Amino acid sequence: MQKTLKKLFILSALALSTSVISTSAISATSYAKDDVITDKSRSRAIPINITLPSNNAKCTEQVKCPVAFINAGYGISHNEYTFASNVFNQRGYLTIAVAHELKSDPDLNREQPYLTTRMENWHRGVVTLKFLVNELSSKYPAYDFTKLALFGHSNGGDISALYGSIYPNEISTIITLDHRRMLIPRNKNIRVLTLRGSDYPADANVLLTPDERGVYPVKQILIEKSRHNDMYDGGPKWLVDRMSKNIEIFLDNK
Repeated sequence: MQKTLKKLFILSALALSTSVISTSAISATSYAKDDVITDKSRSRAIPINITLPSNNAKCTEQVKCPVAFINAGYGISHNEYTFASNVFNQRGYLTIAVAHELKSDPDLNREQPYLTTRMENWHRGVVTLKFLVNELSSKYPAYDFTKLALFGHSNGGDISALYGSIYPNEISTIITLDHRRMLIPRNKNIRVLTLRGSDYPADANVLLTPDERGVYPVKQILIEKSRHNDMYDGGPKWLVDRMSKNIEIFLDNK
């Protein structure tokens, strides 16, 4: 398993090194609203939403504020995780919500083993995130794109976990909502919170064993009576409030 994963990561990293080119522009004044940024190297128009932190006046090139990318679950709009963006914004983060799935993309593969059949989808998401990091870092110089927080629900969490495995030195924090396929990075320098739904199990080796949790800074929380498909803005209020609170506690206890 570990040899297979290592090979997949190496192949993904090699592909990324040749495909990520900063070739588009976005208005530096397009705050707190939807925009589209085009990666010309892939002819890919990427819908995003950028939201300033509540204390944005304190963010400068000398004292940069942190950055969080919001990665939606498959079939859910990237703008349906405002509860998470709000938590990040209140704590000084610039948030960038990314639409990873376009109408022209192939459907998510439903065949096992997902670690190979869905790698194309996850890899495409990682390429998109890397492109946006390169593109936006110069346009938002008051924000730190070198130590990112990645947030993702379901397939968006799988993308986040893969990015953290390929680019561990660029990530400080990963927060996932019931991602179930991609292994959580075992890295002592990456803090991880994963909130688990109660209706579906994760695949083998995705979550850490009790022994591993004693070594790595990973917090795994099962939310009783929660459903995988409800872990977004449109879910029941009690669940949205619970997820918000768990994220707040995690971010406040560094």
